[in-house]
Amino acid sequence: MNYEITYDTQLILPIDKNTSKVIDNGNEYIINSSALSVLEHSCEYFGSSYEGRKEGTKKLLGITHKSPIIVEESRKIIFFPTKSPESDLCIWINLEKIDKYYLVNEKKSAILFKNGDILEFDISIGSLTNQILRATRLKFVIEERMEKKDNKI
Repeated sequence: MNYEITYDTQLILPIDKNTSKVIDNGNEYIINSSALSVLEHSCEYFGSSYEGRKEGTKKLLGITHKSPIIVEESRKIIFFPTKSPESDLCIWINLEKIDKYYLVNEKKSAILFKNGDILEFDISIGSLTNQILRATRLKFVIEERMEKKDNKI
C-alpha cells in the first residue's frame, strides 16, 4: 500500500476488486488496492483499525450499517460510504470536502466539492442526505468531546 488518506483526499472510487482511484484535491491516483483496503490502511496509519473506528461509531451514534468512519480525529477526516463497505461498488467520500449536493434523477445525485469538482454518483438523494447527516453527527459528537476535554485541561 502506498497511499494514506490526507485532509485533501476527496474520495476513494473503486475501479475493480483490487484497484481504486483516489481523488486528492483534484489530482487522481490509481491505487492497487480496493477502496476499503485504502481506508483500512489509512486508519492503521493514524493509529487505529478500521474495525475499531467502526465500533467507535457504533458506540457514539448507534450506527451499525454503512457507518461513517473517523480516519483521523484531530484533522476531522471523516469518510462515509455510498453503499455497504463490503460492496465492490462502494465509494468513500470525505465529508469535509463537500460544498453542496443535489438530485440528478431518482437514482443519481451529484456533489459539488469545495475545489469546484462536480461528480455524479449512483445513489439516491435520500440515501446521500442520510449518509451526510450521519457523518455530520459523528463530526459534531467528536468536536463536542474534544472541546470538553480541552476545557478540563
